[in-house]
Amino acid sequence: MIKYFLVLLALSMPVVSNAADKKQKDEPIVHLTDEQIYEELKKLALVFEVARENFVEEADEKKMLEAAMNGMLAELDPHSSYLSADDFKEFNDKSHGEFGGLGIQITSDRGAVRVISPIDDTPADKAGIKAGEYITHIDGETVFDLTLNQAVKKMKGRPGTKVKLTVVSDDGESRELTLKRAIIKVKSVKFDDKVLDGADKDDKDVPHVGYVRISDFGATTARDLKDAMEKLEKKNVVGYIVDVRNNPGGYLTAAIDVSDAFLDGGEIVSTRGKEKTDIERVYAKPGDMANGKPVVVLINHGSASASEIVAGALQDNGRGLVMGSQSFGKGSVQQQKPLGDGTAIHITIARYYTPSGRSIQNEGITPDVEVLHSKIEVLEKRESAYSEASFKNSLKNDKSKKKDNKKKSDKDGDESTDETPYEELTDEEKDALDYQLQRAIGMVIAMDKMQSRANMSPTDVLADDADE
Repeated sequence: MIKYFLVLLALSMPVVSNAADKKQKDEPIVHLTDEQIYEELKKLALVFEVARENFVEEADEKKMLEAAMNGMLAELDPHSSYLSADDFKEFNDKSHGEFGGLGIQITSDRGAVRVISPIDDTPADKAGIKAGEYITHIDGETVFDLTLNQAVKKMKGRPGTKVKLTVVSDDGESRELTLKRAIIKVKSVKFDDKVLDGADKDDKDVPHVGYVRISDFGATTARDLKDAMEKLEKKNVVGYIVDVRNNPGGYLTAAIDVSDAFLDGGEIVSTRGKEKTDIERVYAKPGDMANGKPVVVLINHGSASASEIVAGALQDNGRGLVMGSQSFGKGSVQQQKPLGDGTAIHITIARYYTPSGRSIQNEGITPDVEVLHSKIEVLEKRESAYSEASFKNSLKNDKSKKKDNKKKSDKDGDESTDETPYEELTDEEKDALDYQLQRAIGMVIAMDKMQSRANMSPTDVLADDADE
């Protein structure tokens, strides 16, 4: 109990100074002259020499210098970092859809490791690790003040070996989990045709909805989505659900391609760099793979970055209805800058904006219809302490406005009393317990009905009402 109290105290203490940090960050930056920069670099070299010569033990110069570079970049924002040769190779391996580990997207937050999202069907996902939770210990050793790359290396290992994690949730509850490492093969797109709970899937008169689950945005996502939609169209689905809940993001180009699949035109996203003239806009090409059918995008607190681009593009273009809970709020773009020796810098180069000019940095996408998650677990909180804005040095939203108007809210207040472990349920049983999914299926069917009636003559509408 004392150990957990100390862990929570360590997690909460930096929050007290967060307001001061933010105030300091909001103050105008006083730039150094070239001469002053040179003097500071000389001081840095002097610190290195004095530390190396006087430290009580033999110093590892390479680790010292890498730590200095990491500290320099980490001061900018939570997403910039130095990549060693091994880190850079691992980053590229992840981007191509297969890597070793636990299947968890993490970030550094106030000296601790925080979960952005577990990846579907991986050891982390199966162990029940949730977005927003802290990892405080790896194999009994504290992770405080480790760099993100160091924490990642501790969790990596030979497939089949085990690692013990101490995980602390938002409400302070701590638990120890033992996970078995595995080769993570990311299948970013899964699909199926869904019907409402209780409906007969074999009944030809029952409307079927195309369900597309995108777990991350990788190199093959656009190709996999095209294949999925071609197969779903052959099943005569009445509309689509694009599920990007707990999707931590990925390639910007993949998010653009996914958005383009549902749009026949219009802006998808714009990126804006440091200079006012540094603006790039991306537009959809003609051709809607969904053929104008209704689209619902499902989001939650674990939907970040590329997921928010898709949700924002379809929302602002009036092409899709966004349902779920407030998204994560990561509105920045990172790029790898190779340094020529196998190492690289992973650095934030721009903010991105939705078609209407909204920056979602630190705020996220607000759903058109708020539907809080409810199944066997307890209800999701409406306001989550876990978001991009919770990071100590996150980028500000340069167009931030306090939202006074509340979107339509809907939730299910009943918790299931089914004692069967969730992992042992069938896919159909899981669908029935997924309240957000059931609401989305019902919404697509209702939107299809409204769309059909809008194209009817008044006589046909009356006849349709009589049939009902």
